[in-house]
Amino acid sequence: MLLKNKVAVVTGGNSGIGKAIVLELARRGAKIVVDYVSHPDAAAELEKRVASLGDQAIGVEADVSQLADLERLIATTVKAFGQLDIMINNAGIETRTSVLETTEQQYDKVLQVNLKSAFFGTQLAAKQMIKQGGGGRIINITSVHEDWPMPGNTAYCLSKGGMRMLTRTAGVELARHNILVVGVGPGAVATPINLSTMQNPDEMAKLDAAIPLGRMAQPEEIASVVAFLAGDGASYMTATTVFADGGLMQSSPGL
Repeated sequence: MLLKNKVAVVTGGNSGIGKAIVLELARRGAKIVVDYVSHPDAAAELEKRVASLGDQAIGVEADVSQLADLERLIATTVKAFGQLDIMINNAGIETRTSVLETTEQQYDKVLQVNLKSAFFGTQLAAKQMIKQGGGGRIINITSVHEDWPMPGNTAYCLSKGGMRMLTRTAGVELARHNILVVGVGPGAVATPINLSTMQNPDEMAKLDAAIPLGRMAQPEEIASVVAFLAGDGASYMTATTVFADGGLMQSSPGL
């Protein structure tokens, strides 16, 4: 059990990539706090699945775009398990709107859920890790779009670009505490956020043709990268992003 006795928080943890991360970390022995903002039944079912693997998990309903909820999430984690070793800033949304179309409300929501939550999640987790001593891992689930334009999804790209610099700057600042900060940048992944594309055969054919590996990733393939970064094998990695995109960024000018 490579992560035995470790405690991890996964924001947006009851669906998509977050759910796959929860299960993969549990398989490796970690205790898990599953943050969610909707579908409590899915979070409860996930707790049962983690328990079946021999590990512990608790679900915490918290809107991570709100600082008070993030503070409660971290406090609940420490109260339940006594520590926090791995923080996965995974929660994310998009509006699929362009510069000309995006409203103030849409902009604020995307930046708050994607970037604000990652910033203060990093801050609060780091403070707890420093208090404990012994370092820790903060892993930000970004996107190829932290570096790669996606016309028609501007606020999302801005939020992921912000996560890129958060990862690099926090990684440098926190290195002296042995807190490693790394981003994971997925390409196209078969999750609910991409459901509209997955239900359109023409769009899927276009996307598959653009990916050198010829297919979308499965959430479990991203989760395995996250689990590696959470373990001892990644002990010299910080302030950078690991891309898992099937070669997409190297083959196409942007999607």
